[in-house]
Amino acid sequence: MIKTDGTIILRTNSFSVQWQKRVIAVCCILVFGIIALSLLHIGRGTLNFTPSQIMESLFGTSDNPTADRVIWRIRLPRLVTAIFVGASLGMAGSVFQSISRNALGSPDIIGFTTGAATGAIIQIILFNAGPLETSLAAVLSGIGAAILVFVLSLKKGSTGGYRLILTGIGVGAILSGINTVLLVVGDLDQAASAQLWLAGSLNTRTWAHAVPAVLGFVLIVPLMIFYTRRMNFLEMGDDAARQLGIATEKTRLMMVIAAVGLTAIATAAAGPIAFIALAAPQLVRRLTRSSDVPVISGALMGAVLLLGADLLSQNSPLNLKMPVGLTTGLLGGIYLLWLLGRERRI
Repeated sequence: MIKTDGTIILRTNSFSVQWQKRVIAVCCILVFGIIALSLLHIGRGTLNFTPSQIMESLFGTSDNPTADRVIWRIRLPRLVTAIFVGASLGMAGSVFQSISRNALGSPDIIGFTTGAATGAIIQIILFNAGPLETSLAAVLSGIGAAILVFVLSLKKGSTGGYRLILTGIGVGAILSGINTVLLVVGDLDQAASAQLWLAGSLNTRTWAHAVPAVLGFVLIVPLMIFYTRRMNFLEMGDDAARQLGIATEKTRLMMVIAAVGLTAIATAAAGPIAFIALAAPQLVRRLTRSSDVPVISGALMGAVLLLGADLLSQNSPLNLKMPVGLTTGLLGGIYLLWLLGRERRI
């Protein structure tokens, strides 16, 4: 083990791992934040539970069947869905911003989330499909939109930068128009159901929503971690990365596929949740002051932001029970205006 100013390096004969002390400290704080927000999530509501009651229920030592039923069937599935949807969006946003080299490079800005919504709306409006079919359609259409944006943004065998963002905005605008037409074509009940899904919500989440979100995240994270070091080299520019032996376009393609998969799974689980993917990487970069792609720290920040937004949605003034997607949209819009006013170059 080698220690330098602010950095810890673990080195063996075959590999080396580097940790920055500030990054570790920020990640630990975010983990504690997730735990604290989770206790508030489970403990607050029509029925309030103390931390000791929550722990007893989670570890199976509770003698309160009402608490067990509320925690395990209602609040815990919602909590798990929120954590992994937020983590997926935060991690995906980190990748998109690195690839596009722009603070606006997030799936909801460049059209991938809109693409996932198109498939879901088609299923709801045209086929009156159930939750499973709607989720599957959202995943497939999100991946399809991502492939379309990636192909259209290719120029001389390379992608990324402003071209990727502008292409995504254009494709997203077209898909948004298609979504509006579909909502007009559908009958009132179907349109209301589609609008409810489009609002993005964690209400009525069950283990059927939570388990796919967890599995998708767990399966994709190893691929993300494997390519993160190569993405860090891409931050120096394509020419420098190629000189170090990095296959730039293959790395981008693999990371885009992984990020789109995370976005589609998150959208399928909770509907379109705006601005988490945009804000989480930016906030965590400011806290860690690291030039590396904030894959893990971005995921933790995304989970904290979504948990906080959901708590705010449930405890908003005037007792308004807003879908969390509307809350993140309102807060994200304020953040975006602040970001545009603060940054000279976006």
